[in-house]
Amino acid sequence: MQPARGARVKVYGEAMKILAEIYRSKGIKLRGKILERQAARAITRRGEKILMVYSVKAGDYKFPGGGVKEGERAAQTLARELREECGATLLRAQGELGAVIEYDFPVEENFDVFKMTSHYYFCEVAEELGSQALDEYEKDLGFTPVWVGVEEALAANRALLGQSRPPVWLRREILALESL
Repeated sequence: MQPARGARVKVYGEAMKILAEIYRSKGIKLRGKILERQAARAITRRGEKILMVYSVKAGDYKFPGGGVKEGERAAQTLARELREECGATLLRAQGELGAVIEYDFPVEENFDVFKMTSHYYFCEVAEELGSQALDEYEKDLGFTPVWVGVEEALAANRALLGQSRPPVWLRREILALESL
């Protein structure tokens, strides 16, 4: 059984509002062995702009963030991901927007369903951005930190929805942007 939109999901012992649930592929059945992944994503505002990661190759915008590693707390994940993807230093995580749950077919064997819950937190970062420490796939996509208006990022991401193979995170990021 899946939670209803607006329900709350437990994260780090706290309840977070569910913004949306997304099925990345058609025909996903929520039964069997589920591979679950938790992610923390940063929403950082500076005036009318927000800090996002722009993909030079795909042309989309995504919130800095990623998978929570074993033993990490949300603030640790946010600090690591902001540093890696944007060269930003986290000063504080100060509240939450909510969570987006995504379901897909797993790539890993011996699982029936992949479930990722992305938790969005409002963050404050230091003024200056330093150098990035990107993974190979992030380098291949040309990940670049940018300060961008919410409407500009939304328009760019929505324009990519009609492509034959948009980034898998595109719908999730559109929903989070719309929630701002």
